[in-house]
Amino acid sequence: MIEKAPQPIELTDDIIQSYEAVIGLEVHCQLQTNSKLFTQDLNQFGTDPNTNVGPITIALPGTLPKVNKTAVEYAIRLGLACGSSINQYSIFDRKNYFYPDLPKGYQISQDKHPICLQGGVAITAKGADGKVADRFIRFHHIHLEEDAGKSVHEGSDENTFLDYNRAGTPLVEMVSEPDLRSAEETGAFVTEIRRIVRYLGISDGNMEEGSLRADVNVSVRKKGEQALGTKVEIKNMNSIRNMMKAIHFETQRQIEALESGQALIQETRMFNVETGETYGMRVKETMNDYRYFPDPDLTPLVVSDAWLAEIKQAMPALPHELREKFVTQYGIPAYDAAVLTDSKELAAYFEEVCTQTTAYKTVSNWLMGPVKSFLNEHEGDIAQFPLSATKLAELIALSEADLVSHSTAAQKIYPLLLDDPTLDPKEIAQSNNWLQNSNTGELETLIKEVMEAMPDKVSAYRKGKKGLMGLFVGEVMKKSKGSADPKKVNQLLSEML
Repeated sequence: MIEKAPQPIELTDDIIQSYEAVIGLEVHCQLQTNSKLFTQDLNQFGTDPNTNVGPITIALPGTLPKVNKTAVEYAIRLGLACGSSINQYSIFDRKNYFYPDLPKGYQISQDKHPICLQGGVAITAKGADGKVADRFIRFHHIHLEEDAGKSVHEGSDENTFLDYNRAGTPLVEMVSEPDLRSAEETGAFVTEIRRIVRYLGISDGNMEEGSLRADVNVSVRKKGEQALGTKVEIKNMNSIRNMMKAIHFETQRQIEALESGQALIQETRMFNVETGETYGMRVKETMNDYRYFPDPDLTPLVVSDAWLAEIKQAMPALPHELREKFVTQYGIPAYDAAVLTDSKELAAYFEEVCTQTTAYKTVSNWLMGPVKSFLNEHEGDIAQFPLSATKLAELIALSEADLVSHSTAAQKIYPLLLDDPTLDPKEIAQSNNWLQNSNTGELETLIKEVMEAMPDKVSAYRKGKKGLMGLFVGEVMKKSKGSADPKKVNQLLSEML
């Protein structure tokens, strides 16, 4: 009797909601050192193929590796930033596998004695239940290793070209616990990691260039179950948006398979950007894909107490520390603080402006409004913003002193400053007759003229038609040809009416 294949079923929201995804990541981050991890070959992206290679990179016989001290320091910085325990005695291992882009036939990595243990990253994100919540995503460990070369398939339908420039580039691999439960949490997790490595100055975090990429492990299980489901690994995700799409697809694929009676297999899959689907690359027969043993050419890595203390002393302020500082010291909302600490440079610019004014919320509004609009058109780089912190503070001071309205500052003076940052904001306002008139005597005269011209409206206002205030203000502004200070006009009108 021929057994029929399981038939796919239509997934309803109730079925989907009865499962939960369990997600863990292996995040690879290239370190921004001048040279490679075990050789002085140049560590640089974008150079001509096979130009940043030397005898050690291409594994010529008799060559010996020597560890890059700066790369070790960068790994320790990352561990400290994530609250990890620093392993002051770690070992480099040979991870043996054979692939064309691996010139030695093995990769120097760390297996049982990584440089950092545990720790994690705090995130705020939408969970599987759709609610935004604070989560702490744990790391199992962080280890140092060298990157492999790159197989290139462009330019030929038949041949694979090998570029060994990337081989030997120092990497840290952050292995998370399976704590993530949604694509949104995963996106927030990788975003925060990228922010941290940029703040630390250890990597540019550029995912398009492969400086930051991740292997995503996804399984599903019925809600309430403790046992983990069959894990599927999605390799080499170098886009947060695509990573989230891959998780959404893979979660639904696994639920549909289980509901249809199919058995999931442990495998490695790839993500097709065009279709938004994952597809099988290879089946993992066992968990032991590789064979490790200590590298006989490298002595154990020992981090002295003095060196560790020196690295701790030099640690910069981190994103979560600045977010807390901005809320407590400057009194701005948590949302503003999160936006302003998105990059180290933007946070520094905010603080520099705040040294020249106490209108901290106004500074925040400017940076999240007009300044952010400019940055969106210039790849988010505050270094390209033409106004110095002092110049922006001068412009803010004008509106805070009610010398000009906020709309005049933002819509008239600000564009002129962008065109010529050497101009003086107050001189611009004076030369264009944009300064507001706050002279009480002059404004009272204008208000009396308006009230005398509209006695019936004044009477109606005094009988309770308070909505007429806008009419009076508008008439005064017309008489002043727009130069009257609206706040002062409102104040004086309220008193005189």
